[in-house]
Amino acid sequence: MHDTIPSKLPHHGLSAGRPEPLGASFDGGGVNFAVFSAEAEAVDLCLFSPDGKRELARIPLRERDGDIWHVYVSGLLPGTVYGWRVRGPHRPEEGLRFNHNKLLLDPYARKIAGRLRWSDALLGYRPGTQRSDLGQDTRDSAFAMPKAVVCDTGSFAWGDDRPPRHRRSLSVHYEAHVKGLTAAHPAIDRRRRGTFLGLATQPVLDHLDRIGVTTIQLMPVQAHLSERFLVEKGLTNYWGYQTIGFFAPDPRLLCDGEIWEFQTMVRRFHSAGIEVILDVVYNHTAEGNQLGPTLCFRGLDNRAYYRLAEDPRYYIDDTGCGNTLNTRHPAVLQMVMDSLRYWVEVMHVDGFRFDLATVLARGPDGFDTHGGFLGALRQDPVLRRVKLVAEPWDLGPGGYQLGAWPHPFMELNDRYRDDVRQFWKGDRGTTSGLARRLLGSAELFDHSGRSAASSVNFLASHDGFTLEDVVSFTVKRNWANGEENRDGHEPNHSDGLGVEGPTSNPAILAARARRKRNMLATLFLSQGTPMLLAGDEIGNSQEGNNNAYAQDNAIAWVNWDRPDEELARFVSWIARMRRDHPVLRQKLFLHAQSRQRDGIADVFWRKADGSSPSVEDWHDPEFRTLCLELRAASTTPVYSMSDDVLFAVINAGDDVQVSLPQPPEGRRWRQILDTSRATQATAFLAAPAQAVHVSGDSVAVFDASL
Repeated sequence: MHDTIPSKLPHHGLSAGRPEPLGASFDGGGVNFAVFSAEAEAVDLCLFSPDGKRELARIPLRERDGDIWHVYVSGLLPGTVYGWRVRGPHRPEEGLRFNHNKLLLDPYARKIAGRLRWSDALLGYRPGTQRSDLGQDTRDSAFAMPKAVVCDTGSFAWGDDRPPRHRRSLSVHYEAHVKGLTAAHPAIDRRRRGTFLGLATQPVLDHLDRIGVTTIQLMPVQAHLSERFLVEKGLTNYWGYQTIGFFAPDPRLLCDGEIWEFQTMVRRFHSAGIEVILDVVYNHTAEGNQLGPTLCFRGLDNRAYYRLAEDPRYYIDDTGCGNTLNTRHPAVLQMVMDSLRYWVEVMHVDGFRFDLATVLARGPDGFDTHGGFLGALRQDPVLRRVKLVAEPWDLGPGGYQLGAWPHPFMELNDRYRDDVRQFWKGDRGTTSGLARRLLGSAELFDHSGRSAASSVNFLASHDGFTLEDVVSFTVKRNWANGEENRDGHEPNHSDGLGVEGPTSNPAILAARARRKRNMLATLFLSQGTPMLLAGDEIGNSQEGNNNAYAQDNAIAWVNWDRPDEELARFVSWIARMRRDHPVLRQKLFLHAQSRQRDGIADVFWRKADGSSPSVEDWHDPEFRTLCLELRAASTTPVYSMSDDVLFAVINAGDDVQVSLPQPPEGRRWRQILDTSRATQATAFLAAPAQAVHVSGDSVAVFDASL
């Protein structure tokens, strides 16, 4: 089938094309376009000038296979700028919000050019009228819209690129914002700061290698928007949790607007032995609620893409962002799966961290570990081999699902954060909680064959105080966000140790430094997967802001001007300690059970005097010195069981004499960590040492060496 092309495109011809793949696909002779809409009455492909300012052609799609509309345009090349217009019924009270006057972004766009210009023309209705969103606005929105760009995604020269595929038990995660980590880095070329190419420069790679990072977890890099209310305040959505393009890198993170920049970043990380995990937001989109703009999904097929309320004029909002993506619909689920595979197969990423992941796993009867999205993901031959991390909660019914996710998911463990902060802050009655976190939160994760690495342990993340601010502020200071300090996470379980905020008092600075070392040592001593927040290893502060989502400035950027090199060296030391000792990174859980190999339990809990804590001790608010002796888990196969033995003292009390257990025959205890000192070194204890002095508010670790 052939149509007549508008005279402005005299050298191009039309034919039916194919219903797959979705999006725009260049084949050397032209471009195939395909888009989903089940309830549309007509679909037009709109071609624009290279600058996106002039609409050159409007091509009706005459071919439809099921719910896929498609056309092939010969002669088109990569770089072609395009968008969609869709006709259909406009009955918002029924959930139908078609409006042919609104240019729509392709959900499968691999590249996006131009920026959104906030205007009432982006709305499907005319605001301020009596009918509100039930009315229909006829203004053309193309002038205000970013556009999709045809690109050739398969030409990047990957060479011998191979994913590092670190075992989860060997992994150290590092959560970072592409711009935030690099925008103020003095060793990065100014033009590349804040971009993918800047992130993959040697100074960053060397730093991550130095502190033992195996896996960098990037905050959202898919194309996203800033909400109108933020823009009108002169702010931006810096974090990026307002996705509008699930296949396209955000243009603001590119130097020259080319996707090869992202691919180059991944290749360089892989060459350095570092995996790349993306924080992805498939729970909602940037279109907001019924009063939001018509940018893409709403105008293509509102009732398919979104979960609607009992009154279909409104949206179910399990995310707090105005809408919830409807992954129960086959086409929407396919889009999410296609997007994930694209980032693995074409962009070579190594895994994903799913924002508000419970949304994705909520079926008609609630959280479902077997069907829907989770079922599709776990059987997919591409995706089941990459790392998968869930943020195991959302705002919907039954939304908190920590520990309930199936293998091979890892989960962000917010109980770890809170229990460790409370223990070192000095809250009473927190020692038993700390003990559970030290053993990988087995009460939550030890089921269904899950690994002890399933718990992603963290002290701080992007959402909350940095580690420096945990020991520097008692209350949050989010005034710069323009919400009168009402926003942000509570409680923070933080403490300024006598002064609120920055200080020059040497005693307070020393106490803060020691507490940071204590918390970091606890993190690296715990079973599970440790995660660092970018900048925590150099003492980065956000000036007490615990919700810096709108701060694309020095508040949220990592400050490299005066890095705490002493702290960075300490992190390097404890990362190496973890790497050198298999008992700190076990796949199997420890339950104080006797080992078949020698009849010795895999973990012993002790008090400072060497006795075992009683039930009363565990509930005693004054029980502040906890000792544990670690060996390979009792269920470890004999053929793979290591001889590694560690003895650790977690002391949040006063100075104390600690009785040492008897070391294995032929060995003696060697101290490998003492957080009361900033500088670390190893030292054999005088044989036959029976007790050792441990300073108050410190962590001491000993290994049994030959």
